[in-house]
Order: sequence, then C-alpha cells, then structure tokens
Amino acid sequence: MLAGRAPLGAAGCGRLLAAGLLRPLLCGLPPCWVTAGRHYPSLRVAEPAKEKRPVRKEQRSSLVVRRFIACPQLARTVRRCLQGGASPGPQPLLLEFAPGPGILTQSLLDAGFRVVALESNSDFLTDLQSLESSLDGRLKVIHGDFFRMDPMAKGALKPPAVSSEKLFETLGVAAVPWRADVPLKVFGIVPQQLERNRLWRLLFAMYECSSIYRYGRVELNLFISEKEYTVLTAKPGKSKIYQALTVLAQLGYEIELLHKEPWSSFATSLKNGGLAVPKAGRLPNDHFCLVRLTPQQNLFTGGLKPSNASTFIFMVKQSFAKPKSKLTDRLNSWSLDNSDRLLKALEIPKKASMYNLYPEDYKRLFEALQNSDLFAETFFHDEVLTSTRTMNL
Repeated sequence: MLAGRAPLGAAGCGRLLAAGLLRPLLCGLPPCWVTAGRHYPSLRVAEPAKEKRPVRKEQRSSLVVRRFIACPQLARTVRRCLQGGASPGPQPLLLEFAPGPGILTQSLLDAGFRVVALESNSDFLTDLQSLESSLDGRLKVIHGDFFRMDPMAKGALKPPAVSSEKLFETLGVAAVPWRADVPLKVFGIVPQQLERNRLWRLLFAMYECSSIYRYGRVELNLFISEKEYTVLTAKPGKSKIYQALTVLAQLGYEIELLHKEPWSSFATSLKNGGLAVPKAGRLPNDHFCLVRLTPQQNLFTGGLKPSNASTFIFMVKQSFAKPKSKLTDRLNSWSLDNSDRLLKALEIPKKASMYNLYPEDYKRLFEALQNSDLFAETFFHDEVLTSTRTMNL
C-alpha cells in the first residue's frame, strides 16, 4: 500500500495498472504477473478514459475474450469469499481454471490453500509452472481448458481438452456418495462468449452426475455476468426472466451471491486494451457476480434420478417454449387425459401458467408423470439427444 494513501479499490488498481504506477507494488507476487522486464502481450488493462465506451465491432470476434484478476486487493476479496464457511485449519483443495497471471493463485497459496491451476494459454502457463517448481507441492499446474473437459469427440484428447477422469486421478480426489461433503471446490471466471451455453452444460453434467460430478457434489465458485445471475435467481411470475434455466438451477443448486464487482475491475486479453463491457439491455449487467453453486444434497429424491434427469430437463425446457401457456394445455399436448385429477392431487391451480409454477412444482409434476401409464419418456428422446450433443461440442 502507498504510504499516506487510503486503500485502493479494485477499479483504482486497474487505473494504476494502466498508468504503470502499480507495477512496483506487485514485486512480492510470483513471476506469473510481474517479472524483470517481462511483458504479456495477451493481457491488457484499459485506459481509464476508455472504461465507458461501448463495445466496438473489432472486439466482437470469434476469439474468446478472457478476463483476469490483476488487482491484489480484488484477489484478497475473492480469497475471503472462498474461505467463507470453511473450518479453521488447512484449506481444502481448490481447482482454479484460467488463472492467467496468477494474482489470485498467489493469494490463495498465501492463505494455505492447495491449488490446482488449469491454464490453456501458453503465455501464462510457463510462469505458472515456474511458480509450481518453487513450492513444496502446494501448487499443481495443468495444461487444460475447463470448458473443454470431457468433449464428445472420440480418440485421444489433446490439450487444452482434458479428461475429468485423468484430472481427478492427478488431483488425488476419489468419488464420494452424492450426500457426502463437497469433495472439491472450483473457481473461475466464465467467459462472456457463449456464457449461457457454458452454464447449461454444467447444469446437464450435474443432473446426470457426469464429468466432474461423477465424484460428488463439486462446488462451483464462478464469476458470471449480472444478467445471468438475475436469470438464475428470478422468481415465478416474471415471464421475461423466469426461464427453464432458472427452474433447473434453483432446484439443483444452492445459489449464494458472494460478491459483485464492476466489469472495469478486470483486465482483459483484448489487444486494443478495451474492456469489452457488454451493452446494457433489459436486464442489469453492470457487474460481474461471484456466485457459489453447491449441488443440493436432496436433489435425487422421489422419482428424479440421474438416469432420467435428461428427460426432466427437457420437460422443463419444453414447458417454457410458451411460458404464458396454461399448464392444462401443456399436459394435454403430452396426451395426458387425466390432467385435472393430477393437478388436484398436486394442489396446483388449473389455470396456472407455466411461468407461475415454482421449481418444486416442476419436480413434483415430473414425479407424478413418471407414475402415469400415458406418459412416455420417449416423447423427449430426440430432443434430448440433439441438445446434449450440442452442449458438448
């Protein structure tokens, strides 16, 4: 901290980084961010005057814009969030994906975390590996991309694609029963491009107990856009933001907001130094939200099981194809001729619309339909296969 000055906020750190004034303060951090005369062409911090500019056309490329924690104070804030609720003593193993310059990585190590860094960018990989060699087994660096884990492509995987089976074997994490404690914590910043698809893919894996969830209730700590956080936590009756993703996320996860941070606090990989701040739409989107997603212990109770979870997912998705349609009309479209009796047993009003039902109502409805002779899971079979294939590309 500069003598005689008030503590810097994260945005303030960004301004000093841009001006070159903060670099001396980082001398105590690992070489993955500041080394003697070393420059990272893939990491940029925007000039303060550019923070309010709209996204420019050249920023909308096919390349994924990555964001990084480049401010030590923000790193400490995130570290405290990840420590929240943890018991005293040694911290649990944490998988950090796309750590970039390693500012947070060093902060976590200083706090006693054992960290596995999953990095796909060679610009950062070399220095992270140098840091790894200087520590006594508290840091493991792996070349890989978290969002290219367990692809459907056949044959041997080539980095940055990675196998969850080999990854967990390397981590020394064994599978535990679903209702056991969390076996692993994960932290990362979800790229803005295809953000919704990435969240859907994680949700599919969780409901089907596949990929990382074969090993138990893996806890996700993710920076996601404020827009997507608003959707995840929406309430019934909000037809424009209460969606299939909302229902499935609220049923499957315990959702906890840990921290909100302005987009301008993060460095980006853009060559022009821009922030790529998304344009405001009908939903608030001024911040990145650090959200903890812990799978529910009681998710697989009643008739819902990993083996039929994909059918449940697509029942919910189809229900929101026309969110304002009546539930009775949707049940009739599924060739269910005893819908009135079913709704009465479930204590759901006959005139209820799809977007008025609570997440628990969808689960109870699915379990009741499982016991109906007139309801066939094959009704969703083609859509399940098509969408699952798309999610895993």
